[in-house]
Amino acid sequence: MRVHLGSDHAGLDLKDHLLNWLTDHGYEPVDHGPFVYDALDDYPVFCLRAAEGVAADRAEGLDSLGVVIGGSGNGEQMAANKVHGVRSALVWSEETAVLAREHNDANVVSVGGRMHSLDDMTRFVEVFLATPFPGDERHVRRIGQLCSYETTRELPPLPESALGRVDGTDA
Repeated sequence: MRVHLGSDHAGLDLKDHLLNWLTDHGYEPVDHGPFVYDALDDYPVFCLRAAEGVAADRAEGLDSLGVVIGGSGNGEQMAANKVHGVRSALVWSEETAVLAREHNDANVVSVGGRMHSLDDMTRFVEVFLATPFPGDERHVRRIGQLCSYETTRELPPLPESALGRVDGTDA
């Protein structure tokens, strides 16, 4: 499986570590940078490229995922989610890594390089990459609503139980 990586200066050490870890574990890493430490670099430059790599591979029918890394992982996740077809999840535990795949079919994982130990973050990425999307109907339906909105910008219809309550009043 191909794994696209992008980070900022705060994630550079983890990204470099993951490049070797991924190769050692049979993955094909693609490094979108940065390639040198620059405390003033901008994470969108690298994280958007990593997310674009995932989206392009998937459009070609390839099974690829992505990893974006920053100090907290928040901005990197936001950047990746701007790419059409990408669902990036910020993970901070093994459980959130599993749920990102099982419930959301996330194809990019975001981790905070300053939030956890190197071993913990490597484990979160490992769990994310190893967890398949089981395709449960309710999750497929929800992901379909997100994908539809991403394309059409039309909100999904409200369920009957919510009608009359959108303005804060009781029906």
